[in-house]
Amino acid sequence: MTHKTKAIILRSIKYGETSLVVTAFTERFGIQTYMVNGVRSASKTGSKAILYQPASLLEMEVYHNELKSMHRIKESSRAFLYKNILSGVIKNSIAIFMVELLHKTLRQPEQNSELFYFCEDALIKLDEAPPPVTANFALYFMLQLSHFFGFRINDHDNPRGELYLDLQEGNFTSTQPAHFHFLQPEDALTTSELLKVMQPHELSQLKLNHVKRRHLLLKYLEYYQLHIPDFGQMKTLTVMDGLL
Repeated sequence: MTHKTKAIILRSIKYGETSLVVTAFTERFGIQTYMVNGVRSASKTGSKAILYQPASLLEMEVYHNELKSMHRIKESSRAFLYKNILSGVIKNSIAIFMVELLHKTLRQPEQNSELFYFCEDALIKLDEAPPPVTANFALYFMLQLSHFFGFRINDHDNPRGELYLDLQEGNFTSTQPAHFHFLQPEDALTTSELLKVMQPHELSQLKLNHVKRRHLLLKYLEYYQLHIPDFGQMKTLTVMDGLL
């Protein structure tokens, strides 16, 4: 029996001479692994492996069995044709960072439609974003994504006075925490402003330089490491370093 579902490709690994093992976040089944045979063989129409690039948005018809850990794809096609993400270095790097972060946070193969639609919309908005929005997009995505996993930072409605951001507790506080996992008041205020962003186009109002973006990115990754067991390191971090 087959099922139709949208999917975001998270990872694609070569298998054998012509096949791929694909990890996808699906609208219907959550995170799943698929064996895709024969897609790397050349044909008159070109290799179908390009469909399964990380961050691709697909419409898929899949075979699904709850008792199996790996499934198969009957048919797939693009659900959205990117204009920039698959061809532009900066947007592609940010998108790959986003899907790696998503891959690290998704642990159970269960449906989460609200999260799927958020991620799908975020990738489409990134594809369309002007440079000032693109520059801050990874920070926005990191803060918004944490909400779906139950450790969103509790924003402070009253920004007056010096406030620190305690990364262990996920709270703003007027006193400096006794540990090292916190943000200084200037960075805490920037984070509070980022948390108030409702739509990506509002990111253009935040004027941050490369050094500040890099620092916040590392601190937000520290926040994920504190709240997700065995989170580890991000492979795409080195690529992001020269782009933010």
